[in-house]
Amino acid sequence: MPSDTLPPLLELRNVTFAYAERPVLNGLSLHIPRGKVTALIGPMGGGKTTTLRVMGGQLRAGSGQTLFDGQDITPMDQTQIFAVRRRMGMLFQFGALFADLSVFENVAFPLREHTDLSEPLIRDIVLMKLNAVGLRNARDLMPSEVSGGMARRIAMARAIALDPELVMYDEPFSGLDPISLHTAARLIRELNDAMKLTSIFVSHELTQTLEIADEVIILDQGKVAFQGSANEARASTDPLVFQYIHERPDGPVRFHYPAIDLKEDFAVT
Repeated sequence: MPSDTLPPLLELRNVTFAYAERPVLNGLSLHIPRGKVTALIGPMGGGKTTTLRVMGGQLRAGSGQTLFDGQDITPMDQTQIFAVRRRMGMLFQFGALFADLSVFENVAFPLREHTDLSEPLIRDIVLMKLNAVGLRNARDLMPSEVSGGMARRIAMARAIALDPELVMYDEPFSGLDPISLHTAARLIRELNDAMKLTSIFVSHELTQTLEIADEVIILDQGKVAFQGSANEARASTDPLVFQYIHERPDGPVRFHYPAIDLKEDFAVT
């Protein structure tokens, strides 16, 4: 059955979330289609990383529903959340590899933590995952011995170690040189298609993002400003979407943080 006719793998319904007294998500509703690569983009402070963490159950929504494969994970206890997370993979910003473990041991970690597989089988799986990201022969290196781009690819191998249904990437292109950036983008696309995954990634790098994403969601002030294809995003005449996609300095997103009038501020004694 075509993925477009299936219910979404993940859906947020009227979700709110706040850090202490500071609201971040304000009645956020969106859906993540199965089998697709979805990009979460938008102005800084719009709630992208928070949305990713709510989706993964790392943060609990203040209200609303977070549905994964039709189940609301919001009221789940820790044991139930961990069971759901086994069906998800997560790549954190800058890879977040364990500094005192080798490349091999980093990728093997989730297999040892969440399965009872034999060591020979774990070895085969780790080498297959490393081979998928082009780093099978880097297995014995330490994280301090690899480049930033390699670290990101190792983290990708770890994220897919358990053959998840959903993989979430938080800023996978941040800090990468152009070659490593293109490689990381191509890997997200190829891994998604080869493994029949559903992928979500947060990014501020528009060129590669719009090239690999099937679906684009633009968040602003904790709400969806746009959801549609990359071509639809490029063609949008919505002022905020147009400003962001075409990287214009002037528009709804202001340079100055909201403040009282400059003259009034300087008059304060």
